[in-house]
This record gives sequence, C-alpha cells and structure tokens, in this order.
Amino acid sequence: PVCSMGNSTSRLYSALAKTLSSGAVSQHQDCLEQPDSARLDPIDPKELLEECQIVLQKRPPRFRRNFVNAKENTSSNHRPIRVMQWNILAQALAEGKDNFVQCPMEALKWEERKCLILEEILAYKPDILCLQEVDHYFDTFEPLLSRLGYQCTFFPKPWSPCLDVEQNNGPDGCALFFTKDRFELVNSANIRLTAMKLKTNQVAIAQTLKCNETGRLFCIAVTHLKARTGWERFRSAQGCDLLQNLKSITQGAKIPLIICGDFNAEPTEEVYKEFSNSSLNLNSAYKLLSPDGQSEPPYTTWKIRPSGECRHTLDYIWYSQHALNVNSALGLLTEEQIGPNRLPSFHYPSDHLSLVCDFSFNQDPDRLL
Repeated sequence: PVCSMGNSTSRLYSALAKTLSSGAVSQHQDCLEQPDSARLDPIDPKELLEECQIVLQKRPPRFRRNFVNAKENTSSNHRPIRVMQWNILAQALAEGKDNFVQCPMEALKWEERKCLILEEILAYKPDILCLQEVDHYFDTFEPLLSRLGYQCTFFPKPWSPCLDVEQNNGPDGCALFFTKDRFELVNSANIRLTAMKLKTNQVAIAQTLKCNETGRLFCIAVTHLKARTGWERFRSAQGCDLLQNLKSITQGAKIPLIICGDFNAEPTEEVYKEFSNSSLNLNSAYKLLSPDGQSEPPYTTWKIRPSGECRHTLDYIWYSQHALNVNSALGLLTEEQIGPNRLPSFHYPSDHLSLVCDFSFNQDPDRLL
C-alpha cells in the first residue's frame, strides 16, 4: 500500500510507489539515463524531507552524528565538496537473503525504509553521492534525485543476487549522483572489474568532473568489491584492476581522485594495502576520526546473522592526498545508538553506516606527487 503523503509531493510519491517490473528494468541494462525525469518539475528538498518524516512518524527519530574537523588548518578559497559513501542495502537482499535475525521484518518494509534512506541523504546534502546495492534506481532514486538537481548514473551487476529473490525489483548495482549546479561531466566510464583476467560480477563507475567554481578537474569513482571470507585474493585482483583503470583515467594521478566503496575488506587485507601503497598517492579519509590520524574506524557495518555477530570496517573514501584536503568527516553511530540488535533496525535503514566527508582542493595544484 502507498503511504498517504501531503499535498504537493503526494502525486509524485504515488507514482514512485508503483515499482517497475524486472522486465522494465532489464530494458535499461545499458544504464542510460531516463529522459522523462529531466522534464519533471524540481522538488524542494525541504518538502521531500517533510514528506519522508510524515511516513516515518511512528519510527524513532534519526540519531544525531557530528562532524569531526581536521586538526590542521584546511582553509580554502572555495566551498568544500561534500561526498557521501553508502551501501544502502538492496531491498531484495534485505527481505530475501541477508537474514538479519534480530531485525523485525516490519523494519525492512520498503515504503518506510526508502524514506529513512532519503532522510539520511537529505540531512547531509552531499554534492556527490556514491551508493552500492541500489535495486530501486529506476523507480525511486533516479526520479527523485534528478528532480533534486543531481545527474544520475547507474551500473548494475551482470548477475545480481537480487534476481534470485521472488518479486525482486531488478538487479542491484552501483549508482553515482552529482549536483549539476556545481559540476560538469567531462567523462564517464562504466567498468566491469576483472580478476585473474576474468570478467567478474563486480562493477565500478568513474566520472571526471569539472568543478564550476574553481575550474579544477577531478575524478570520482564508486565500487563494490566481492564479499565473503575466502575471496581475499579475488578482491585483491579486482582492486588492482580498478587501480589500473583509474591510473589511465586520471593520467597517472594528474587529475585528483576520490574513490568511494564497500570494499568488503578489513584494513588488514591485501586490497587495502594496494590502495594505501598505490602510485596514485591515496589516503583514506576516515583515518581523520582516529586520535593519531593513522587508523581506520573500529566498524562501518554491524549486523547479526544466524552465524553470529559481524562487526567490520569495510567501507572507505580514498582520496589523492597531494591534491585534496579532508576538512571534516562525519562521526559514526556509537554502539549505544546502534543498539543490541545491531543493524538494520527501525532507527537505521542499512547494515552499513553512511560515510560523509568534506574535501577542498589543495591551493597548490602544481605540487608534485
């Protein structure tokens, strides 16, 4: 059933609630943007947020998270660029495969869960949004976010596990959104990752953008590497392939780079070390939260499955440390906020926490690596 919503956005939401069939989604396998959305009227983000809050009125309010500022002075002559990274949890997997034993099925209803996801995005107002496990792109995220002023790109997994779930909404994949008033798209590449020279089921999107305010170019990439223990070498090979692609796209790091992703890898894994030691001179933005600026957060995902409790650091925002500064990073939910039943929950829509960082360009663009 469609949730009743207030005046101006209710017609929009009624239309969005009618999810597309798998057949409709399969027509978009080439990931072309839907032309219809561009002709629709813009949405006021405050109105949409109010609409979401009406739907969520029986749920507990969002937890407050604070930004942690960099210790060193990162003043710049332009507005910071806010980047959000989030594995939002595919709806088909949430209800059909992931088996969150402590999460009531009621908390996973899409009509409410999508509003929790939108509320989180609207709360932080990212200039660039990188999402994984998106299986409601064509009926929810593209129509809404395009009307909020974002340019939208989607690249589905070739063999999405969502398609094994009855009444699925099509394949899940990576999605990348940027605000058209701040950036101009210069180049876009959809990358199907390889491992040991074999094409895999994991993908990435890499886009070169021009910042309208500064005229500077930079590349933003989003990916989601292979999950599960025992696949460490596979993830390592996928990471090497992605780095090779990004070296080419950024002309060997001449163009600054930000990479967002669910790497499904702890910092002890080989793929993490490959990114840390890459010739692209990358650093991980969320080290900012640690006292010495050298270690990752204790967790970015926390869930309970039949096999037990899983608390891991798997999600990262990498950046070119010679060309970009991290001004601030959004603090994580505390264990107390997450609660004993862990994620997802009535409070929070995904088993992964969103990561949000504010970046600025280094004032010396010609500084050498």
